[in-house]
Amino acid sequence: MTIIPKTFTVALVGVGARAGLARHVESAGATLVATVDPDPAATRRAAELFGRELPRYEDVPALLAHHPDLDGVIIASPDDTHHAVATPLLEAGVAVYVEKPLAITTEDADDLLETAYRCDARLYVGHNMRHMHVVRLMKQIIDRGEIGQVQAIWCRHFVGAGGDFYFKDWHADRSHQGGLLLQKGAHDIDVMHWLAGSSTREVVAMGDLMVYGRVQSRRDNSDRRMWDWYSLDNWPPLEQTDLNPVIDVEDISMMTMRLDSGVLASYQQCHFTPDYWRSYTVIGTEGRLENFGDGEGGEVRVWNRRSGYLEQGHVQYPIVGDARGHNDADALTVAEFVRFARDGASTDTSPLGARDAVAAAVAATRSLRSGSMPQLVPQVRDELADYYRSHQRRETAHA
Repeated sequence: MTIIPKTFTVALVGVGARAGLARHVESAGATLVATVDPDPAATRRAAELFGRELPRYEDVPALLAHHPDLDGVIIASPDDTHHAVATPLLEAGVAVYVEKPLAITTEDADDLLETAYRCDARLYVGHNMRHMHVVRLMKQIIDRGEIGQVQAIWCRHFVGAGGDFYFKDWHADRSHQGGLLLQKGAHDIDVMHWLAGSSTREVVAMGDLMVYGRVQSRRDNSDRRMWDWYSLDNWPPLEQTDLNPVIDVEDISMMTMRLDSGVLASYQQCHFTPDYWRSYTVIGTEGRLENFGDGEGGEVRVWNRRSGYLEQGHVQYPIVGDARGHNDADALTVAEFVRFARDGASTDTSPLGARDAVAAAVAATRSLRSGSMPQLVPQVRDELADYYRSHQRRETAHA
């Protein structure tokens, strides 16, 4: 008798700006069966996004009641809901994909790691930049030893979206996401940790709300979603309209970090630049690398001999893929989640790494809001760290 394998079923929580993640479920060999969103308009948005009507539930208990055998869930709801949404799913044994950041406090991030460990549930965090070719290319160069042992990493992030992405909805309100060093910076902090092979233990930061706090045009945009107002014509920043009624997050910030390996790192973020891309520099004991562009058509250049100014470096590596930015990495990340959730496959992303990115960003935000006082970043207990370092495959001794 032929045994037909059970379809791997997935639900989506949050039909907002990042709901497009779930469009990659089908190509990953799974089936999207439902959405969870309290807004009735989410039914229409989901139908437009996925090309078919899907059952919509008000909350997670209703979802589990109607789909008791659900295999996985993608959480793409606002950041401050991640902990409350993920906890009952993990306790029910459902594999959970949490869009970054894992949580908006270190305590909630730690609690999610503990819950997944206690329930032996599979927790995955969508740090999709680990699947961007520019990042993987830099890591390959480092792992091959082309620049020696990493000593310093610098990242400049030009968030040139004219305020459309982060100052017209809940992202502008720190009660929903803590701050943009966390909500936006978690990506790059995680990347720097991955490239260095260690995490931040001490941080100091400064920042300010320099531009968008001066814009007087405000509107409650809860009836719209980001792509409804996004336009390249929304420029310059001081002439923006319909910003969120509450804006209490920084639009420019910078942080310096000492990692547990001794590596020094810095991250700088600005939300009123005209261009949108990331610039990484990694300096080792035998050279340095730097990316020029972070998508297809750009390249990573390596300097590995003494020279004066040398624009092209000594070696150039083209960046391929990532032509559609997040979309290419999203597809790879969702596919990795499905393999991990269904088969227990190892992953390049890490819940422990995601937690460490949250902890570093939270400490940096505390520093910049307290007169740049240095902050120590706490670590998780050793047993928990060992568990997640082994890709969540619990050893016999832990069973």
